[in-house]
Amino acid sequence: MTDKIDFGALEEILGHRFSDRSLLLTAFTHSSYAAHYGTESNERLEFLGDAVLELIVTEMLICTSSGDEGKLTELRKQYVSRSALEKAEARARLMPHLLYEGSGENIGGKTASNLFEAAIGALYLDGGMPCAKRFLKKYLSVIATENYKTLLQEFVQERQREMPEYHVRGEAGHFECTVSAMGMEATGMGGSKKAAETAAARELYEKLRKDGTA
Repeated sequence: MTDKIDFGALEEILGHRFSDRSLLLTAFTHSSYAAHYGTESNERLEFLGDAVLELIVTEMLICTSSGDEGKLTELRKQYVSRSALEKAEARARLMPHLLYEGSGENIGGKTASNLFEAAIGALYLDGGMPCAKRFLKKYLSVIATENYKTLLQEFVQERQREMPEYHVRGEAGHFECTVSAMGMEATGMGGSKKAAETAAARELYEKLRKDGTA
């Protein structure tokens, strides 16, 4: 089974050379693959990674934000949301390395965000908290809660009688979307079509505003 995973490529993405590569293998083993071959899936590492992620983000917010508990809680929700994790996974491009069985339909839903958390869990166990922090600092960022597809549509229709045009390509777990309007375009990525469209809409909306069209 180990010949089906490129440890070197994954260690480069994760920024850590594993002393126990079995952790890396487990982190990238989907439940469908584990059930077929009788091995361990990444679900336990995902469970650990979820806790490590929340602790790291909480510590970061305590050190960098002066907000009260309510504000910090809302900020943390944005960092650990499914959308934020899907965008982080798309940046890191972890999904192409995932071992799974059957069709791409088996790895829809929360697979991308779960994989990102499993990778955090593996990094924590093999390299400790500093290793997990470096990985998160490189790939994780806040996804704002606004509906950027709606914002973009309203922005465009206030100025022109047209609708933004979305073109999505990719496969289960990794999608790329290009959206165009008002003579400009932008691209976004995500673990689902919706996430990719939202990311692209946000990029174009912000680009149009910076362009002075607002």
